[in-house]
Amino acid sequence: MSKKKPRPTPVPAERVAKLIDAHTHLASAGARTRDEVDAMVARAVDAGVERMCTVGDGLDEAELALAAAHANERVFAACAIHPTRAHELDAPTRDRLREMVQDERCVAVGETGIDTYWLKHDADGTAPLDVQEEALRFHIDLAVESGKALMIHNREGDAELMRILADAPAPREVMLHCFSSPVEVAREAIERGYVLSFAGNVTFKRNDGMREAAALAPAGQLLIETDAPYMTPEPFRGARNEPSLIGHTAKVVAEARGMAVEALAEEVSATFDRVFNV
Repeated sequence: MSKKKPRPTPVPAERVAKLIDAHTHLASAGARTRDEVDAMVARAVDAGVERMCTVGDGLDEAELALAAAHANERVFAACAIHPTRAHELDAPTRDRLREMVQDERCVAVGETGIDTYWLKHDADGTAPLDVQEEALRFHIDLAVESGKALMIHNREGDAELMRILADAPAPREVMLHCFSSPVEVAREAIERGYVLSFAGNVTFKRNDGMREAAALAPAGQLLIETDAPYMTPEPFRGARNEPSLIGHTAKVVAEARGMAVEALAEEVSATFDRVFNV
């Protein structure tokens, strides 16, 4: 009987200064209390990460994201209801989100968007497409009214998402988080001025198209993220992710763009500042 090879313990890449994590879930990654947040942020700082944006996929996690942003100066928050949970966007939730988005530590409305993957695989637990679209339009209006960036989740919803974004009011910035769409969609998004944010799946061997998209994005239209605790980069795929591991993603993206990782860090740090107005 063969033994399964043990998975290596994730370790940060060689330290690179001025890294940012444009989209992470500190609470889901295991940092829910102030001490846990500070410990996870400290590990990230040791790896060169200067700032990060933590995100909630529902109201409870959005509250934790905002609390983390108030507790640690290196953390900012994005608040919204995830498209798969769009049926939770009742009147009291909308009212609370309006309040949260006005908070100075909330820098984006997100993550919102379109997800047909889970609609196919968990139809009973996932909001229908028409409910997702209505929720997305609410979040778009909220981003426009508040002047905050719009942070988009898109999983197998390219046509629907691009249609809605085209005919809706235009937020100050649109960030397509964990970009994994075809190169043709990347080209259209870049032409529209959207920002593409790449997570650890850009390091997966089969994802040449993602690396091509990362190479196409002009300076100012590219960010990197962990999407922790998901999308752990190679060689640690399958283990729990956290912001301290973003250096692995940064190195792959820098290689795809034919630039030094230090130069990429400078570039995405400036883009982070502009997109989130910090």
